[in-house]
Amino acid sequence: MATTRKKKNLSAIKRVRQAEKRHEKNVAVKSALKTASKKVSKAVAGADPEVKATALKGAVSAYAKAASKGVIHKNTASRKISRLARAASKPASV
Repeated sequence: MATTRKKKNLSAIKRVRQAEKRHEKNVAVKSALKTASKKVSKAVAGADPEVKATALKGAVSAYAKAASKGVIHKNTASRKISRLARAASKPASV
């Protein structure tokens, strides 16, 4: 996070440092969520139900953890989990 003006207040400087740390962590978590979703999508395209279940379980866990940490909103996590579960429950299209 680049600030346009140098802060003079010590607490403001600390808040900038904290915001940068949080931003880096949040970006990493969101990237992991996207990866988990893609794994589920790829597993759904395949035919193996065991791989599908494993991928879905990992994605659900990742979304729930991100929501509990406040990285994403709990309703967003719930919506994404629901969509992934619905996609995973459909029979494999041949």
